[in-house]
Amino acid sequence: MITSLGLFICRQANVFQPKSLPILSMLPLAFSFCGFVVLTNLSLESNTVGTYQIIKTMTTPCIIIIQTYFYGRSFSRNVKLSLVPITIGVVLNSWYDVKFNLPGIIFAISGVLVTSVYQVWVGEKQHELQVNSMQLLYYQAPLSAFLLLFVIPCFEPLDAFHGVFFNWPLQALVAVFISACVAFTVNLSIFWIIGNTSPVTYNMIGHLKFCMTLLGGYLLFQDPIQSLQLIGIVTTIG
Repeated sequence: MITSLGLFICRQANVFQPKSLPILSMLPLAFSFCGFVVLTNLSLESNTVGTYQIIKTMTTPCIIIIQTYFYGRSFSRNVKLSLVPITIGVVLNSWYDVKFNLPGIIFAISGVLVTSVYQVWVGEKQHELQVNSMQLLYYQAPLSAFLLLFVIPCFEPLDAFHGVFFNWPLQALVAVFISACVAFTVNLSIFWIIGNTSPVTYNMIGHLKFCMTLLGGYLLFQDPIQSLQLIGIVTTIG
């Protein structure tokens, strides 16, 4: 909802001009976004961070497979080979925290598949409908928010402690609002990067972000870091 509000403000400020889009053509993108959000969160809830990150690295090869076999895209050998050190680097970063369980694996694999489809569609829809990132997100965001209203009661308590209608303290509300604002910039960056480059490039940036987060935590906050993680960071960045 904050994303929709942010885009509405951008529209009023003439940052972009909306373009009329058929709702039916937006439904697959909106549904895939809902699946991406729900399954990713279920995966993170059911798995350790290490397991989540390792399985998440499979998004990039999955995107390449989808684009190759369903959209006729071709990738050079160099692009395919570049996935190897990046994947190895992320695996090394996450290996110390790997624990597998069946529900978590199901959520994680399902999340990878849906996320891959969503990211591919973000790029394809921008080209198909001849719109930019803001114009597409302007339609997708409120539609996805509406669809998620039917999903939230299935996974989140409504009136229990810390439920949706719980009397949240001001600090928590501020934190939620800040998180929502960050989500707005993240959503916009997803659409912009994919629209101007490709889903594969976006995933490469995501892997780099993960490594830089670990490195930043170590340098700025003295978070403990394992030797394998350092090797993984160097491998990914290199």
